[in-house]
Amino acid sequence: MKEPLLLGYDIGSSSIKASLIKADTGVLAASAFSPEGEMKIESPQQGYAEQRPDIWWEHVKAATTKMLSKGNVDPSEIKGIGISYQMHGLVMVDEQLNTIHPSIIWCDSRAVEIGNKAFTDLGQEYCLRRYLNSPGNFTASKLKWVKENRPDVYSRIFKIMLPGDYIALRLTHEPCTTVSGLSEGILWDFERMDVADKLMEYYGFDRGLIPRTVPTFAIQGVLTREAAEALRLKPGIPISYRAGDQPNNALSLNVMNPGEIAATAGTSGVMYGVTGKNVFDERNRVNTFAHVNYTREHPMKGVLLCINGTGIQYHWIKRGVLGNRHTYEEMNAMAAGVEVGSRGLLCFPFGNGAERSLENRDVKGQFSGINFNIHDKSHLIRAAQEGIAFSFRYGLDILKSMGLEMSAIRAGDTNLFQSKVFKEAFVNTCDVNLTIYNTDGSQGAARGAGIGVGYYSSPEEAFQGLKVVEELHPESSLTGLYLEKYEGWKEKLLYLLERE
Repeated sequence: MKEPLLLGYDIGSSSIKASLIKADTGVLAASAFSPEGEMKIESPQQGYAEQRPDIWWEHVKAATTKMLSKGNVDPSEIKGIGISYQMHGLVMVDEQLNTIHPSIIWCDSRAVEIGNKAFTDLGQEYCLRRYLNSPGNFTASKLKWVKENRPDVYSRIFKIMLPGDYIALRLTHEPCTTVSGLSEGILWDFERMDVADKLMEYYGFDRGLIPRTVPTFAIQGVLTREAAEALRLKPGIPISYRAGDQPNNALSLNVMNPGEIAATAGTSGVMYGVTGKNVFDERNRVNTFAHVNYTREHPMKGVLLCINGTGIQYHWIKRGVLGNRHTYEEMNAMAAGVEVGSRGLLCFPFGNGAERSLENRDVKGQFSGINFNIHDKSHLIRAAQEGIAFSFRYGLDILKSMGLEMSAIRAGDTNLFQSKVFKEAFVNTCDVNLTIYNTDGSQGAARGAGIGVGYYSSPEEAFQGLKVVEELHPESSLTGLYLEKYEGWKEKLLYLLERE
């Protein structure tokens, strides 16, 4: 008997992942990613970060081909397609729906001053109340940069879109976006529950540049014959879900209600909490976006706190300090042989640019308290993991100060959440319960497609197959010790911030 399947794509800036799950059980049927290494990010000038959208499409095709070659799966049984994507990028297409410029992606910083000026000119209180964010270095500000600096490109724009919107366009030949996507571009007014007309007017944008808006969960279009041939799938499959990577990560962990928080510790670290209130941080240390289940009747938001330098720091130690002579598993084992507190060695994982959680200060990545007589590479590794956990606690306190509830923290069984030392430090420093699930963004996008196409009668049904890998709880014998070490770390951090 053939099994119905759901397909999810995760469109990252490093790679594209495709996953098929069995719709009835949620079990992973097959998955693959492309390329084997990392997609190149072009930087024609300092602070610039660009990728060509057609390269994403080439790797969507490659990942799909690899995935279909694995396992005993019948692509004719795919009932829906979902898309997760790197947030905040700007894609511009002409009337023939062809791209006219490389995508200005999430880590590009050319529009910082444009967004800062808009924040001042429109009024900080107005922006935070209406958009729950500063215009900052987000999609709208990037488009303003194009208008000011590349008028030849700007004059040819028919529609703007986010990276996930572009992949949906390649699948359906229909340009459209979502409210969640508009909010991540700072193009949504949460008070009016409509496009941010005042910001559009301030930047001099025509509202016609924004494609039609579709629900996050819905049939947003169907796979064209041309796209189906390129992917070796059958035409007519509904594209029924799309969301940015962090809202989608929350969805993949069934984080949908107030009090639930999704945590990730990949290249960057994220705490993403759900709330029904229009909340913002007056010091602008977090971002708030429309969550995947945002509606007029139930306007759920996701509050995102980001730590730029988590996994990228751990990778730097692996490559730059250890010369790639050890695997991550070996590094984790070395860290486990060192006592809590790394014998006074402190690590500050802030070497990936200015940190929003530190009010855009750039304190750099640092180790403090090195003793040449007692510290070795094992202490460096453990101090790095503890420093990342301490950074999460610092961010958690910001979310608490905004009034967010904290009833459940969930994470996927990936990256640093596969390290026993990091999980122990995280749970006891943050003094929270943590549940680890065996899922990822592409599987979450597949489940989202099942909800959107109506295969599942409710979101609860979609997550029945979600498997708990591990449940962790604070230990009274460790919590006090970790909190003591955290307070010493925080004291040193505040000193660094005063000097910045």
